[in-house]
Amino acid sequence: MALIEAKDITKIYRMDDIQVNALSNVSLTIDKGEFVAVMGPSGSGKSTFMNILGCLDKPTNGKYLLENIDIGDLDRDELAGIRNKKIGFVFQGYNLLPRTSAIENVELPMLYDGLPAKERRQQAMAALKSVGLDGREDHHPNQLSGGQQQRVAIARALVNDAPIILADEPTGNLDSKTSAEIMELFIKLNLESKITVILVTHENDIAAYSRRIIKFLDGRIISDEQKKKQ
Repeated sequence: MALIEAKDITKIYRMDDIQVNALSNVSLTIDKGEFVAVMGPSGSGKSTFMNILGCLDKPTNGKYLLENIDIGDLDRDELAGIRNKKIGFVFQGYNLLPRTSAIENVELPMLYDGLPAKERRQQAMAALKSVGLDGREDHHPNQLSGGQQQRVAIARALVNDAPIILADEPTGNLDSKTSAEIMELFIKLNLESKITVILVTHENDIAAYSRRIIKFLDGRIISDEQKKKQ
């Protein structure tokens, strides 16, 4: 059974009398444990598609199944629950709370989930250790480098044991050396923890870390290439 299944997904935005077809009949499956890069120029539909995969939006037509659950049937609260339990988000801008320590930032998803303080702290410590940040728990974002801030964001994405990480330009604010370190971390998480990683990037050298590259243009998939195993 596929982890993710998109069936003829169309997304239409209407602004006054103007209709914009952001996605047109997009179909694909992504299995558990895949590492997928999604590419395409601005306006190609890749961000709209990722918003649907992340349960931040629903298709106008077609179906999106996540672990065989039809996302179109869920209400707002159910979608929020899916996002908290099933999907870890990593963004270009890190999205950390500036006046909050690293460990408190990582605890946030569990706070929304109502976990006891002791359990939150233990799981957040373990998540920070898994991304190489043990000893930095009490540092605030302004005391961390860009790469360290992104590691905190990745720890936050991992802390609820979500099976999927959606990463939107995760290396966009980082230099090439730090970008490589972050991508190697994604590879480690993918291989060792079997986490499905789906990332949006416009950089070929970043996409090259993945094992499958899907390219969008004008709201459609124009190529879907699986790398040959080494």
